[in-house]
Amino acid sequence: MPRKQLYLIFAILGLICPYYFFISFLIAHGLDGKLFLQQLFGTPVSTFFAVDLLLSCIIFVSYLSSEAKRYSISRTWIYILALCTVGLSFAFPLFLYARENALTKHHIS
Repeated sequence: MPRKQLYLIFAILGLICPYYFFISFLIAHGLDGKLFLQQLFGTPVSTFFAVDLLLSCIIFVSYLSSEAKRYSISRTWIYILALCTVGLSFAFPLFLYARENALTKHHIS
């Protein structure tokens, strides 16, 4: 399977899987931001994952910026929006999908 198709599949999974759990939370608790943060940082293990993810998001934004410039990928705001509204599991493979298009245009593999 070509990388481009694989990245698209990962992006779709990265959209569906996290939202399944987020919607489950919303159905059970509504828009309770305080409870959300309590659960997110409620244990050392969940804090570990939350901090790891937040740092990974910062690194992704840096990577996105440099790669978008390198390969003339426009509308980078789309990937920032995807990151902020869904998460890294959606934004990163979505950007890699777009990057594969740019690599194809530049004839780089």
